[in-house]
Amino acid sequence: MSIVAFQGEHGAYSEEAIRQQFGAEVDTAPCRTFENIFASLDEERATVGVVPVENSLAGSVNKAYDLLLDHDFRVQGEILLRVQHNLLTVPGNGDKIEQVRSHPQALAQCEGFLNRNGYAAIPWYDTAGSAKELAENPESNVGVIASSLAAEIYDLEIVQQGIEDLHYNFTRFFIIGRGEAERTEMSKTSLVFATPHSPGALYACLGEFADRNINLAKLESRPRRNRPWQYVFYLDFEGHWQDPDCSAALLGLLNRAAFVKMLGSYPAAPQLSTDRYTQEAILQI
Repeated sequence: MSIVAFQGEHGAYSEEAIRQQFGAEVDTAPCRTFENIFASLDEERATVGVVPVENSLAGSVNKAYDLLLDHDFRVQGEILLRVQHNLLTVPGNGDKIEQVRSHPQALAQCEGFLNRNGYAAIPWYDTAGSAKELAENPESNVGVIASSLAAEIYDLEIVQQGIEDLHYNFTRFFIIGRGEAERTEMSKTSLVFATPHSPGALYACLGEFADRNINLAKLESRPRRNRPWQYVFYLDFEGHWQDPDCSAALLGLLNRAAFVKMLGSYPAAPQLSTDRYTQEAILQI
């Protein structure tokens, strides 16, 4: 039976993404840190891991990308989760809330809601952790910001749903594990590379994809931690490495780059419909 490792307490948004992908009956293993997810895979205590790599508002999750570079696991899939923040409290105390606890990022994403209601924001180590703590130590004047899954797990009341200031809020997760993912028609490939320190090197590397009409879905630079003032580039492109044009582009990249590491080719996640969220965002302007 598959066990899926994730960072956080039960009820975290990562676990919500896992259930979206694998179903409600999936076995999950909460981990304290991202490093613990990779250790669980190393020690075969988990079959696959799910790590957040990018948020549509906050950008890339650098720690996840650094660990992918350091380890030899493959990206086997991706998940796109619509993040909906909810105000939770002990049942019956919705009108008594004075302070709201949650992860600093969740508090920041709900700042307008908190200010309009006069709630004091109290930073906590984790969204689901704040829910777990409140359930174990009930306080009548305390609310938390967490997922609807956390409300279900910890028997908390949902006072209000969708309290985030910007509703166009999605997180992208990688499914990581051993071995290659199944090749599908709609595939995506992720890799990391570095260029020689010479004029036009990046242009030449990217030209291998442009010359073959391969669409790049993401390109981002990160410092090389072992070489000051040098950088690596994380790149996603549409297609599978075994597709003829993609294979040729990768061969060209290998000839031009200082190094290349494949993170994996995997089924691309179905694109979530964002029309409703776009309309909501327009109304907020």
